[in-house]
Amino acid sequence: MMARRDWLTSALAAGASAALPGGASALPGAAPSLTWEQTESFRGTVTKQVALRYLIWTPEPAAKPPAGWPLVIFLHGSGERGRNLAKVKAHGPPMYAAAGRRFPFVLVAPQVDEGDSWHSDEIEALRADLVTRLPIDPDRVLVTGMSMGGYGAWNYAVAYPEQVAAIAPVCGIGNVERAGRVVPVPVWAFHGAKDPVVPIAGDREMVDAVREAGGQVKFTVYAGVGHNAWDRAYADPALYAWLLAQRRTPSPR
Repeated sequence: MMARRDWLTSALAAGASAALPGGASALPGAAPSLTWEQTESFRGTVTKQVALRYLIWTPEPAAKPPAGWPLVIFLHGSGERGRNLAKVKAHGPPMYAAAGRRFPFVLVAPQVDEGDSWHSDEIEALRADLVTRLPIDPDRVLVTGMSMGGYGAWNYAVAYPEQVAAIAPVCGIGNVERAGRVVPVPVWAFHGAKDPVVPIAGDREMVDAVREAGGQVKFTVYAGVGHNAWDRAYADPALYAWLLAQRRTPSPR
């Protein structure tokens, strides 16, 4: 305690002017306007190496639009995680593509490891690489996903709304507190009314929050359907027509 008193006495003698609780002086070198306790924030950019395995299906080259192909990124559910890429062909657009259906867009189906989930920065890194290397129209990047992938689609739109033309989350839930960031992104969400795994209430809350913020959201609810809303959603030709009708409005430079 003697050492503390000696330090405080020296600080007072040096003319420190910022008072601390109990009459103590500010730390040496502190600006007079600062208080002992403050709340600050920091935002910066970090980089990391990412790696994603994926399957890709491309249309016939002769039919390529002048600006490039639309790109659809499909995010699988938790049951398709692992190191076997064939698992991503179990549902959704990859299932149809594997059966021989030719889509008028580039279809990419990445896979995450067992126990992992979708990370928006990894999806963004994949998008940036594909747009750079392939004849893809950067204004027609579309993201859809089911269950865990539905979460991933919502979260990607929250994190990178400027990079995506539209999203179609199936039985997913988004971050309501950041719903305003999705306003520029057209959304068509799907959910089973009786879903016991991802309750519809969470998805409905996100849809309502985006609408209240001024966003464009279509919400299709399948009466009597449980968690498997994806069979009906991805079998509907209207979904693909809607996705292909969307185009990102580039931000002014």
